[in-house]
Amino acid sequence: MRAAIYTGDPTLLLEERDPVPPGPGEVRIEVAYAGICGTDLHIRHGAMDDRVPARAVLGHESSGRIAEVGEGVTPWRVGDPVTVMPLRWCGTCAACRAGHTHVCQTLKVIGVDIAGAMQGSWTVPAEVVLGLPSDLPLDQAALVEPTAVAVHDVRRSDLRAGEQAVVVGGGPIGLLVARVAQAQGAEVVVLELDPHRRGIAEQLGLTVIDPAETDVAAYVQDWTSGAGAPVAFEVSGAAAGVRTATEVLGVRGRMVVVAIHSEPRLVDLNRLFLRELTILGTRVYTREDFETAVKLVAGGEVPAKELISRVVPLSGATEAFEALESGGGVMKVLIDCQATS
Repeated sequence: MRAAIYTGDPTLLLEERDPVPPGPGEVRIEVAYAGICGTDLHIRHGAMDDRVPARAVLGHESSGRIAEVGEGVTPWRVGDPVTVMPLRWCGTCAACRAGHTHVCQTLKVIGVDIAGAMQGSWTVPAEVVLGLPSDLPLDQAALVEPTAVAVHDVRRSDLRAGEQAVVVGGGPIGLLVARVAQAQGAEVVVLELDPHRRGIAEQLGLTVIDPAETDVAAYVQDWTSGAGAPVAFEVSGAAAGVRTATEVLGVRGRMVVVAIHSEPRLVDLNRLFLRELTILGTRVYTREDFETAVKLVAGGEVPAKELISRVVPLSGATEAFEALESGGGVMKVLIDCQATS
């Protein structure tokens, strides 16, 4: 089988490898599709070399079928469609003991710290595998993992049906957050500068505005009858996004920090004080979030098909990364791990 290998150089190498037989408690997956996300882009440019092993296989968004089952593994059978919740926790730290294994103090992410999905055959612990409906196309199933991120974000916000939510940033995760919030009965507006992303948001039935052309604070005041939004999701990763997410909130509003901010940001603490705002961090997901994500993608509440811009073979992995970084009309790119060319 073949694997796309990161070696510290932005050009990913295509390497022939032998499949790894599953040991006790493991399964081998024939990977159908692996998605590329922002974390993968950071890795490719060396931003996470302190975590990523040498000659690493990237990819933590995946779908495939069970190809082989190790000793003692039940109930998986060869041919079962599956995805992977790519987290490994210690089980003994304070966070794990408190039941928060997804924020384990020594958390390992499969596809970052451990070999990931951008390979034809992938051997993983059976406990991280989740089943998929037999009628869910495997390309769409590769979006279960980012959908689980969105589910966790919305769950952390304590968003209620009928509340208004502002999503700052209309990239893949931002649009997934918006659709998950809609599925919970919330009213949602997305703020996005890029015209292509705004177009995709509109195709998904979302209200989207250009913050460069619209007075966002005035818009939200009018939309909420002067109250301000109960919830804002900061998904842009920009300093301006943090300011906007804080400004649109009403009394006791909740700002959910979804994006990864690589440097400290200024926050208006006076507004935080005056309105008794809450700032919530979010990181990855729980198994419950993952199971909910499977249902949302399978049920069409999350339109995974519409978010997939391009599918490329493993041999085109480098070009796929470059297409995402160029921002030229690309939303979500998948790697077909079984394609021969």
